[in-house]
Amino acid sequence: MYRYETHMHTCQGSACGVSTGAEHARFYKEKGYQGIFVTDHFFRGNTAVRRDLPWKERIDWFCSGFEDAWNEGQKIGLDVFFGWEQNFEGDEYLIYGLDKQFMLDHPEMEHWTRREQLECVHAAGGCVIQAHPFRMRGYLSAIRLGDVLADGIEVANAGNTPAQDAYAMRYALKKGLYTITGSDNHKSGEHSTLFSVGLDTRLESSADFVRHILTRQPHTLLCPPERFAAPTAAEPLMPAFTITEDEAQLPYATDWMA
Repeated sequence: MYRYETHMHTCQGSACGVSTGAEHARFYKEKGYQGIFVTDHFFRGNTAVRRDLPWKERIDWFCSGFEDAWNEGQKIGLDVFFGWEQNFEGDEYLIYGLDKQFMLDHPEMEHWTRREQLECVHAAGGCVIQAHPFRMRGYLSAIRLGDVLADGIEVANAGNTPAQDAYAMRYALKKGLYTITGSDNHKSGEHSTLFSVGLDTRLESSADFVRHILTRQPHTLLCPPERFAAPTAAEPLMPAFTITEDEAQLPYATDWMA
């Protein structure tokens, strides 16, 4: 089985990142991973990039964490793939399958709606996964479920509580959604908690992962199974909304999740 990290942040691209791309690469190689996806926070999220720079300089800066990881991966035999994480109203999405040149060619992407994001990413050969859809944190005002404008959801995230992941898995099973797991790793080291996906075949490119997702190929969710135990009343959901295809936000009926 080939192990892949699907969700991680570098200090070069994400303001919350601690490890450099190269440090991450060496860590994952030591842990026996075949590859990693670097998914730094894009410009509507917790980016490390100054927003007053020209577009090309902003993209060069944004991609520097990935490039650092990729260069190190070439030396040590780790596959490193490019992605990013975009924020809307606390609902965040992981983008796979595109590259730096796509970003350079599309300065309008900073202002996409969720629907524009999905349509433009699909048109360019990529895919979209909603990250940690049931995350509950003090900086979030509500849960916003945007899976209708994504190709699947992340059902286990090492930065979540088990109850939040359990809600996500129950939601995915109810709706028949494609699922992944990811570490949301910001700092690689002794105390890092790693969630990943296991694949039977090696990815030759990020396009392979996109095909895997869009054709719903089987894979293994590599995380502790107790993450999906039934959530208790000790962690009730905060206000939740379903995002429709036209991006209206409707109150979400949560009775079935109890």
